[in-house]
Amino acid sequence: MTTLSQPASNGALATAWARVWRSRRLVERNIMVYRHQWIIILSGVFEPIFYLVGIGLGLGAIISEVPLANGQVVPYAAFVAPALVATAAMNGAVFETIFNVFFKLNYAKTYDGVLATPMGITEIALGELLWALMRATLYAVAMFVIMFFMGLILSPLGVLMIPAALLVAAAFAAAGLAGTSFLRTVNDFDVPMGLIVMPMFLFSGTFFPIEVLPSWLVSVIQLTPLYHGISLIRGLSTGIVGFEQLLSLFYLVAFFAICLWIAMRQIERRLIK
Repeated sequence: MTTLSQPASNGALATAWARVWRSRRLVERNIMVYRHQWIIILSGVFEPIFYLVGIGLGLGAIISEVPLANGQVVPYAAFVAPALVATAAMNGAVFETIFNVFFKLNYAKTYDGVLATPMGITEIALGELLWALMRATLYAVAMFVIMFFMGLILSPLGVLMIPAALLVAAAFAAAGLAGTSFLRTVNDFDVPMGLIVMPMFLFSGTFFPIEVLPSWLVSVIQLTPLYHGISLIRGLSTGIVGFEQLLSLFYLVAFFAICLWIAMRQIERRLIK
C-alpha cells in the first residue's frame, strides 16, 4: 500500500508544480503589459502613503494616542499605519483581479487564446493570482519601509507583517477572481467597489477602533476579511498577538481557499460551458 501511494503522491506533486510553472507565462505576460503602464503601479504605491501622511499624521496631531483592545495605548499614526498595509494589500489584489481580469474575460478575450495553449483553467487562476500577489506585495512592502523609517513598527514581530500582508492579498485576490466572474457589464463594478470594498476600508478599524461603533455593527464588521487582515497585521506591528490574531489567521486561510474554489468553478463555467 505504501509502495503504491508514494508514486501517486509524487505524481500529484509533479502535476501541481507543472501547473504553477505553466502559470508563470501569464505572469510574464502581465509584466510585459505593465512595462508601458508603470505609472498605474506607482500610483498604487503612493496611495496608502498619502493616507498615512494626510490622516495618520494630520489627525495624529489632534488625536495623539489610541487605546487598543488590551488597554495598551499607541500613537495614532502607529495605529493607522498597519491598517494601511492591510488595505494596500487588499486594493492591489482587488483592483487587479476585478478590473483587469474582467476586461480580459469579457472584452479582450485573453483567456480564450490562453486555452489554446497547454494552459488550462487552473493555470489561468493561478497566474492571475500570482500576479495580483506581486502587485499587492509591492504596495505592502512600500508601506512597511515607510513605517520602519518613521518608527511606527513597535515590535520585532513587525517583520512578519509582510507574509501577513501576502496572506491578506491572497485572500482578496481569490475573492476578486470569484467576484469578477459574476460581473456582466462595467456598471456592475459599483457593487463590489462601492458597496463592499469602500465600506470595509472605512469601517474595519482602519482609522478608529471598531469598539466605538454600535455592537450590532461591530458584529457585522468582525465577519469581514479586511477586519481580520487589519487585526493580524496591527497585532504583529504592536506586538499584541493572541487568540484574536490566531483566529484571523485561520479565517483568512479559509476565506482564500473557499474563494479560490468558487473562482475556478466560475471561470470554467464562463470559458468552457
